[in-house]
Amino acid sequence: MNGFGGFLLRRAAGMVVTLLAVSVLVYVVFYATPGNVAQITCGPRCSPEQVHQVATQLHLGDPLYLRYWHFLQGILVGQDYSTGTSVEHCSAPCLGLSYQTDQQVLSIILTRLPVSFSLVAGAMVLWLIIGVGTGVLSAWRRGRLSERVLTALTLAGWATPVFVLGLVLVIVVCGELQLLPFPQYVKLTDDPEQWAWGLLLPWLSFALIESAPFARLTRSAMLETLAEDHIRTFRAYGVSERAIVGRHALRGALAPVIALNANNLGSGIGGAVLTETLFGLPGIGQELVRAVKVVDLPVVVGMVLVVAFFVIVANAVADVLYAVADRRVVIA
Repeated sequence: MNGFGGFLLRRAAGMVVTLLAVSVLVYVVFYATPGNVAQITCGPRCSPEQVHQVATQLHLGDPLYLRYWHFLQGILVGQDYSTGTSVEHCSAPCLGLSYQTDQQVLSIILTRLPVSFSLVAGAMVLWLIIGVGTGVLSAWRRGRLSERVLTALTLAGWATPVFVLGLVLVIVVCGELQLLPFPQYVKLTDDPEQWAWGLLLPWLSFALIESAPFARLTRSAMLETLAEDHIRTFRAYGVSERAIVGRHALRGALAPVIALNANNLGSGIGGAVLTETLFGLPGIGQELVRAVKVVDLPVVVGMVLVVAFFVIVANAVADVLYAVADRRVVIA
């Protein structure tokens, strides 16, 4: 199949292959390393009988390829877990069972996911507005004092860790100026206004850091587009500079911004972990820190797989949007 349909099929196939490769890598890293995997998975408080039970459920006596197949089969079709007194069924997609909390990993993630999604989605809107806006203004005001100031601020934002900026915002906004109380997460369904106010500082902390690469990329792409022949033709015909920048140069700079935004979602997971921990947000990042501290291996593995899934899907969507913005990608 040729054209856009063939492009979509290739991207879908590539996404499936990448997901399988990630699952293999995750399994090898966490479940095929030297050591008592059953003891690590079950936790330090498990009895020898419970450790043996976990080893049986993980098929640790089988060859590695069969163990991985059982792991993948559990995700795709579900599996049963023995709790000692009863058998609990984990429906697909089954990411395992936390032997320390006796909860299914997927239910833990789904409980925390709305918080992380609220943080990342709100921050993404802000970092696109701030980053693209700063980049456009820097390119438009090239060579002037305002352009140099914006470039310096962009470099400062790139070099500042998110927890430093978050602490500064909390001290200044909540402590010195007392404009806002310390952020507390409120569910969107409970009170939309308090939900937004509670996430305002985390959004700003996250977005101000992540907007820096967008500002630099937009500026360079805009300057490259503004130097092309058709832009000089527009100027020769008397088209205003505002129209040239807004209608033509910005459109040419959007394709790389789309690609960067998808990659930024992946790298932004680290910032989300720090942001959630700093502001006490009960999201995936905070739960991941807890799981690592107590060595809750099934939760760590499940969250790594879920984060990888969203990153891969985001990159696939970005490829499609990139192709819509630039049809030469489809031909290639």
